[in-house]
Amino acid sequence: MELIIARTAGFCMGVDMALHKLDGALADPPSQGRIRTLGPLIHNPQVLERYQAQGVLQAGNAEGLQPGDVVVIRAHGIPKDTQAELLDRKAVLIDATCPKVKKAQILIHRQAEQSKHLLLFGERDHPEVRGLISYAPEHTVFENQDELTAVKFLPDKSYFLAAQTTQDRDVFMEVRDWLCANLSPDITVLDTICNATKDRQEEVRLLAGSVEAMIVVGGKNSGNTRRLAQIAQECGVFATHVETADELPLEELARYPRMGLTAGASTPAWIIEDVVQTLCRRFGCESRSNE
Repeated sequence: MELIIARTAGFCMGVDMALHKLDGALADPPSQGRIRTLGPLIHNPQVLERYQAQGVLQAGNAEGLQPGDVVVIRAHGIPKDTQAELLDRKAVLIDATCPKVKKAQILIHRQAEQSKHLLLFGERDHPEVRGLISYAPEHTVFENQDELTAVKFLPDKSYFLAAQTTQDRDVFMEVRDWLCANLSPDITVLDTICNATKDRQEEVRLLAGSVEAMIVVGGKNSGNTRRLAQIAQECGVFATHVETADELPLEELARYPRMGLTAGASTPAWIIEDVVQTLCRRFGCESRSNE
């Protein structure tokens, strides 16, 4: 039995940066106040549990914060009005917004200043999306082509298209083509999907084409991880999405002599290694990096 591990599995630059900033705050704690994150810093419960053990708790909103509290802004970013409220409460802000998300916020803001209506391809309840649309007073969020097709476009309105940074680039290109054909060939299209996301998704497609089963490791609430699992399933192989080694469907996986493994952008190396070691112990398989 063989296990092939995706080269792109694990932390992306934005997640790594966010955790580095939180580690810096813990190394130099405030003399007064507490260290908090506004919502989960990243979408990985096991990582968050480790920080909770060090005294870092999540604040659901700004209301429970005290003056002097150090607030680390999550990698997904936050809405504009929330940031203003944090400053009004005299919180000390450490901005750990992923640079790719920050760039998307800026690009959307520039277009919205021209009185354009944002069409955003993304998950409407995702924290990144809530932050992005705060930079465009006029916006429509759609999660799939059917929802976009149902939109009532105004003939005298200018629109522009953007995406949540972790969306499927291939699907986004299909959406772009549909809008060019049915709304306007000159519609402004912002390139907001992260290259690391694209590379990760492309590798999953390639890897799934050479194995019988795919294992995707990462938080169940992680959008980019769920999309990796969805892509693997669409490739026609058995695919399973697990958070930890304890969730591995070992009896089912025993049927497949050649397996691939990838992990979401917020999955730490120690969880990936635990999954790999569990599989190798159970099946006596050899693991290698994808080439």
